[in-house]
Amino acid sequence: MPENDPVTPTNDQPDQPDHYVLVLPDREAAEELAEKLTAEHPGLPEPELHRDALAGEDDAEDAQWLVVLTPPLPAGLTPAALDALAADHDGWLES
Repeated sequence: MPENDPVTPTNDQPDQPDHYVLVLPDREAAEELAEKLTAEHPGLPEPELHRDALAGEDDAEDAQWLVVLTPPLPAGLTPAALDALAADHDGWLES
């Protein structure tokens, strides 16, 4: 049996996710954060907003909103910075 594993990951940046998801408590907070991000980082790809209804809930009031960012992100937008921005709007960065 060979000592080396024949399957080797080829991803050059294994720690970089395909996208970053910021979870916000409501639509207003999500829209405000998305606008702030695009105003402060003009090269940032357009953030996507999605409603994320809680499991089993039909009421729109019980929905969280997601701001989805697709890399590449500007240098100043680290995961820690994104989490802090989301926290400023009563949200968090989904890990």
